[in-house]
Amino acid sequence: MGSTMRIDSGSPFEEQIGYARAVVDGDRVYVSGTTGFDYLTMEIAEGVVEQAEQALRNIEAALYLAGSSLADVVRVRYLLPDRSDFEPCWPVLRRAFGEVRPAATMMVCGLADPRMRIEIEVDARVSPPS
Repeated sequence: MGSTMRIDSGSPFEEQIGYARAVVDGDRVYVSGTTGFDYLTMEIAEGVVEQAEQALRNIEAALYLAGSSLADVVRVRYLLPDRSDFEPCWPVLRRAFGEVRPAATMMVCGLADPRMRIEIEVDARVSPPS
């Protein structure tokens, strides 16, 4: 039976709401919906592309702590309040996942804070030891 490990990013949202940035369960990593906040400064850029880049950096940091990486992502979900914001993010998303080609879904929905323009959630595998 595999063990479960929780990974926190330092975001105050995790404590306030009651969740972990990522959960490692056996050989799987589940990363919570992640926005473009820089967790060190708790600032968020105005532009959706910059937010997507920061969200991916936040995800990458959580995956690293889990023994995983963007190359190990098998599923990604993009959540956006405005569908017209999705296409400008494609080059950023392609850089992150173009070689990996995970299963992906984009949904239009409201986000918790009106400054948030994109939220990204991923499922990945733990990287095998090299």
